[in-house]
Amino acid sequence: MAAALLAHHAQGRVAVRSAGSTPASEVNPAVVEVMNELGIDVSQEFPKKLTTESVEASDVVITMGCGDACPVFPGKRYLDWQLDDPAGQSAEAIRPIRDDIDTRVRSLLAELVPTT
Repeated sequence: MAAALLAHHAQGRVAVRSAGSTPASEVNPAVVEVMNELGIDVSQEFPKKLTTESVEASDVVITMGCGDACPVFPGKRYLDWQLDDPAGQSAEAIRPIRDDIDTRVRSLLAELVPTT
């Protein structure tokens, strides 16, 4: 959700990668549903394994509780967002998580790409 929301709001102004230390086999259908409510289609997305190379190529790394499973490189900005895991949850339970992520993403985007 975070990558899709950031890509949506950034409109090409930042490169966005998404991966997990232990990715699921598919995107939660309830996540697809709640993202569609915002006009964001994630139905063709698929979970990807976090690689050392993807972290090394990033300026900002946002983790969501991966702890020691995430590679750490000097000079990168790391943010650990403590969020409820949407895995196995209903659309009703996921909406507040989505909205929390959206608020965080918009704030981060304002830092990364200030408006003039």
